[in-house]
Amino acid sequence: MSLLRLGTCAFTAPGWPGSFYPKGLSSKDFLRFYAEEFSTVELDVTWYRTPTPEMIAAWYDKTPPRFAFAAKVPQTITHDKVLEGCGREMREFLAAMRGLREKLGPLLLQFPHFPREYFATLTQFLAVLEPFLDALPRDLKFAVEVRNETWANQRLLDALRARNVAFAWTDRVGMIAPKQFAANVDPITADFAYIRWLGDRKGIEAITKSWDRTVVDRSADIAEWGELLTEVRRREIAVYGYVNNHYGGHAPDTVRALLDLVAPDQRMPRPKRYEQASLF
Repeated sequence: MSLLRLGTCAFTAPGWPGSFYPKGLSSKDFLRFYAEEFSTVELDVTWYRTPTPEMIAAWYDKTPPRFAFAAKVPQTITHDKVLEGCGREMREFLAAMRGLREKLGPLLLQFPHFPREYFATLTQFLAVLEPFLDALPRDLKFAVEVRNETWANQRLLDALRARNVAFAWTDRVGMIAPKQFAANVDPITADFAYIRWLGDRKGIEAITKSWDRTVVDRSADIAEWGELLTEVRRREIAVYGYVNNHYGGHAPDTVRALLDLVAPDQRMPRPKRYEQASLF
């Protein structure tokens, strides 16, 4: 079976102190603690701004060998300028992220749902996306996420596959159900797979915004994903996957459930020194 790295979207969230993180643990130790259980994380903070050299150095120093950081490309590039006239910002971002050295994983270009008055068709979007991807350095990994359901089709997948860019395969409301999607097309477009479990943000926030426990039963979905992940790994494709709290309510629990199902040998238990820590 191929490499499997599963983690969460960000390593901090409201409600995690006292549930995932032991009560009283200093926030400066969160990442160190996180990396003792999970082998990767998707950085959300980079969507807001390019990290400083000090932030990069701290992330590197607090994680063990073979840990991997995925990161969102800043919103200035994907949302504000939509890939146009952002060469300087992209160069600065890539230069900063290279500071993670061998721990740098895929970089995600997460796009919003574009209204028709912005891009009337996928063809119009690709006219902007393809030249941008062609200019990216070949030694780094990139993934592309679209949120226009009809754009997740063979035309987009072919464009990404031709450039060894991963299609960000998402499990979220508004997109084609994962099993149905995989039955119609091959979602793997690079020498690695990039998967995001995002769920229904509006629906789950009507139930909770604390993220300290699972509030949506995702066992059936996780069972389906177990089959899909196993199929991908049999192809010797490395998998990077990240769970958002909006998927089930408490992302660490979802990651654990996925690992227990598809790679129990990679499931790292809570460090012994925390086993008896008060969580409430």
